Amino acid sequence: MDARLNYSASQTAGKVLKPVMAAGKAVKDSPLPPVTQELVALRVSQINGCAVCLDMHTKEAAAAGETAVRLHLVAAWREATVFTDAERAALELAEAGTRVADAAGGVSDEVWANAAKHYDEEQLTALVILVSFMNMVNRLNAITQQPAGNYQVGQFH
Repeated sequence: MDARLNYSASQTAGKVLKPVMAAGKAVKDSPLPPVTQELVALRVSQINGCAVCLDMHTKEAAAAGETAVRLHLVAAWREATVFTDAERAALELAEAGTRVADAAGGVSDEVWANAAKHYDEEQLTALVILVSFMNMVNRLNAITQQPAGNYQVGQFH
């Protein structure tokens, strides 16, 4: 499978994606727990069907010690007992933020309040930016059909 665009060969993509990747690094370095970041990145990428991001974040999470059971259950987190209440709140916010158009009302006050019970303002800021960031990069990859499977842990960080 070949990508529709080669971002690494494009001057425009180079100008735009360098600061985008810097933003991703800033979120990665935020006070939001790294495990939560990977779970959220996976869930958003599952919803958006971004194979490249699923490849990347599954491998990064596994390399960081995340269990296969938890990785496999991210798609069905509501019925899974392996996630903490805080992780569940982050996953719920990630879904609502990703499905803004589908959810009619966007992120409800209830979803926001649940997340705010578990995360301080800096962590919530990072969580909101992460959800938005993942939605953007998912779309960049999905629209251009970037192939997945060759990601190496640490490749972009």
